[in-house]
Amino acid sequence: MIIEIPLMCRSKKNSQSIILNPRTHKPMIIQSKLYKQFEQECGYYLLKYKKNINTPVNLKCTFYVKDRRKRDIVNLLNAIQDILVKYGVIADDNYNIVKSVDGSRIIYEKGREETIIEIESEGE
Repeated sequence: MIIEIPLMCRSKKNSQSIILNPRTHKPMIIQSKLYKQFEQECGYYLLKYKKNINTPVNLKCTFYVKDRRKRDIVNLLNAIQDILVKYGVIADDNYNIVKSVDGSRIIYEKGREETIIEIESEGE
């Protein structure tokens, strides 16, 4: 299965904020507005792929970015896995389901912002 999302992936770990929980008055971490927007927009592209895959898969992500800014691929993979779980594409992102992320990479291409996700059964 190949999923094309015409958006540049955003990391969950960048620009987090600490706020006070209004109920408990204890500090809590929330995601950045940019990440929340990315997560919501991904939902539009992922709804038709809702399969709740619960068998071992290789998750190959190709992140096309428009500039040469340094990025951490592990943070991008973490964000994509969490989004795939949120929208029911995969049942969970634990090691029993996402066996590997072989072939994932970040590619600089001027003016191109896109995330391509390939999900292959571990047996293929």
